[in-house]
Amino acid sequence: MARAPAEPDPPPEPDRVPGAPHPREAHAVIRQDEATRTFVDAARSGRLHHAWLLTGPRGTGKATFAWAAARWLLSGAASDDLTVPPDDATARRIRALSEPRLALVRRPWDEKASRLRAEITVEEIRKLLSFFHLSAAEGGRRVAIIDAADELNPSAANALLKMLEEPPKDATIFLVAHQPARLLPTIRSRCRVLRLAPLAPEAMAGVLADFGAEGDPARLAALSGGSVGEALRLTGQDGLAVYQQIVDLFATLPRMDRQAAARLAAAAGARPSAEGDPFDLTLTLLDRFLGRLARTGLLGAPFPEAAEAEAELLTRLAPDADASRAWATAQAETSARARAGRAVNLDPSALVMDMLLTLAQVPAAHGQKAPA
Repeated sequence: MARAPAEPDPPPEPDRVPGAPHPREAHAVIRQDEATRTFVDAARSGRLHHAWLLTGPRGTGKATFAWAAARWLLSGAASDDLTVPPDDATARRIRALSEPRLALVRRPWDEKASRLRAEITVEEIRKLLSFFHLSAAEGGRRVAIIDAADELNPSAANALLKMLEEPPKDATIFLVAHQPARLLPTIRSRCRVLRLAPLAPEAMAGVLADFGAEGDPARLAALSGGSVGEALRLTGQDGLAVYQQIVDLFATLPRMDRQAAARLAAAAGARPSAEGDPFDLTLTLLDRFLGRLARTGLLGAPFPEAAEAEAELLTRLAPDADASRAWATAQAETSARARAGRAVNLDPSALVMDMLLTLAQVPAAHGQKAPA
């Protein structure tokens, strides 16, 4: 008997952190009381703005807030905190992406290339226009979520601007933006802004426990900037261990351990998996280390530490403002080199090794001597 062909894997969701549930599956908005109160008060006043720009660092719950607010609006819930019972019919349809009054705009899947598009295209905004036109006859509140709005290409951004200038009746549009400065100023001016704050370490501990994620909450909070999404990505890719490896490597300065550098570079060149891309993780953590290093010479070592013996190392490598400026310059140059290397598809391992060897020269450039 012939075996039935295997079902193809569904395409990845661009608005989902690897290893974490999609934001539409979250039951509550965590520790964003001010933003929640502002939105609920606006809705109850009868003066609900047609477009809400949700800003704040990546992973602070902007998408979770958008989905919770959409669920709250469409279900007619009366709660003060945007919660809706999980067994509510609207909540079930939203989790299944089958709610006819809700539209989702995100980077589309390119069937020919078998990968996600790098930007949100104008075709996706045209589909949103059709959604509002076709659903207008049914009346009632309609909601759209654009995640992330800073991924709109120029044509899509201009099409969205026209919609915001003449918004559909009874429409609420949530724009999730990690880098709102990338949006057209005219788009920003037509939205009401809600900024979501990073989570404190104690709040992070509770969230990570809810997700069953392992790792030191204080170090994850420090390394992720209070971003839940980033903390989950770090736990899924063993990011704390990789960051410790970076700290241990720089502890060998000003004579960098080349074998240790080669091991870090080789690991960065590993093939991406469902958990994430080792190359992207290494670049992110290296940039984060350099940023913490650059701030130390001006403000002192950050607390809490994100790795063992980090504070001592940062203080040694950046003892004053001159050293801080040298590391800040190195951070900017390294970031530019990474972008250029990725644009021409350089070998990840070779690129990381080159960056590390370049950074190894910074201490000598501002008079650092080897530790006794």
